[in-house]
Amino acid sequence: MELTKRLGAEFFGTFWLVFGGCGSAIFAAGLPGVGIGYLGVSLAFGLTVLTMVYAVGGISGGHFNPAVSFGLWAGGRFSGKDLLPYIISQVIGALFAAALLYFIANGKDGYAGGLASNGYGEHSPEGYSYMSALVAEILLTFFFIFIILGATDKRAPKGFAGIAIGLTLTLIHLISIPITNTSVNPARSTGPAVFEAIFGDGIALTQLWFFWVMPIIGALLAGVVYKYFQSKGEEA
Repeated sequence: MELTKRLGAEFFGTFWLVFGGCGSAIFAAGLPGVGIGYLGVSLAFGLTVLTMVYAVGGISGGHFNPAVSFGLWAGGRFSGKDLLPYIISQVIGALFAAALLYFIANGKDGYAGGLASNGYGEHSPEGYSYMSALVAEILLTFFFIFIILGATDKRAPKGFAGIAIGLTLTLIHLISIPITNTSVNPARSTGPAVFEAIFGDGIALTQLWFFWVMPIIGALLAGVVYKYFQSKGEEA
């Protein structure tokens, strides 16, 4: 598949992930009596990935996340020459989603400018420390990429990868929304952080580096570790 089509698929997939996942947190999580809460937001993030894996995964591989691209590269599943174009497309998709989320949210009186950004310390939903966030983001990204590599392995049952990946992301959010608001995806963190910096207090932008570095560390570790489970000379 030509690169421009793959990049378009990554743009739309990442857009949907940020718009659907963060949108559920912004618009539906806190409604008194009928809000979806952490459980609903977790499911929303999982559903965005599940649906787009089946929609465009056959075109681009369904990364929608710079950490996934790095992890697949480390695991020998993705070409290094395509890393930067994929990441740029993913970040642009996240920025477009965040822009539309802000536009919609700003149409309600009393909107305070939040876009479900990620953070630690004072910006953590429940006040978790830098070290707590570090361990959570590296560990959860590691398992996310490890499961992606396993579910898409040629030895795995065919046709079920999207379900496994979507449910994994749901589980990750159930664990870590209280800790960091769950990143495991630098593009997902970038879109909200940029627009909160433009229209809000900018705390998320000052912590954004963390949500690039830690997920990528976890992803690279997962790629290297998963390769251990391959036989010598075997392609996964």
